[in-house]
Amino acid sequence: MEDFYDMRSSKMDAKNIKLFGVFDGHGGSCAAEYLKEHLFENLLKHPSFITDTKTAISESYTKTDSDFLDAETNIHREDGSTASTAIFVGNHLYVANVGDSRAVISKAGKAIALSDDHKPDRSDERERIENAGGVVTFSGTWRVGGVLAMSRAFGDRLLKPFVVAEPEIQHAVAFVKGEVGPEAAARKLTEIAFARGSTDNITCIVVEFHRAK
Repeated sequence: MEDFYDMRSSKMDAKNIKLFGVFDGHGGSCAAEYLKEHLFENLLKHPSFITDTKTAISESYTKTDSDFLDAETNIHREDGSTASTAIFVGNHLYVANVGDSRAVISKAGKAIALSDDHKPDRSDERERIENAGGVVTFSGTWRVGGVLAMSRAFGDRLLKPFVVAEPEIQHAVAFVKGEVGPEAAARKLTEIAFARGSTDNITCIVVEFHRAK
């Protein structure tokens, strides 16, 4: 099992805080499990979390990646992980992702993509990698260094600094619109993914928004 998720709630400066994250590991489970334990912990401790949330998210992602690499004593391990997170600070929503785990929002029954997959076949990502001295090659699919089929991830020590941890979908909403409650919707999405032949671990979080009264 290389998938982990985390959900937390708190209150800071009279603001309700809710955090949701899905972490899809590869090459082992250590990186994804580390994110579950430490990513939101680092974010909540950031001194600018309330006043400058975007900067806090970016710096917390980078710190957590660096901390994981420092904590992993075996320099030959190549554990890595994606992260797809939704962060609520009062009435503000921030979505941040690294890798190819997707986040979408449903509004009036229509899906709006909140994240773009970080893939090495994206022209901007390929340019960034090559400018850093990395190589993107094709072997069944586009890969960084002929190995990793995503362009950003936590961990993946041997592909640093090319694979960084700096912080699409109507199809999914059409299936879950009629489901009652977020738990049933999440279950339905995972069942659909399995029925369509997904051989990877499947993890899904569905968050329901309520109109403020």
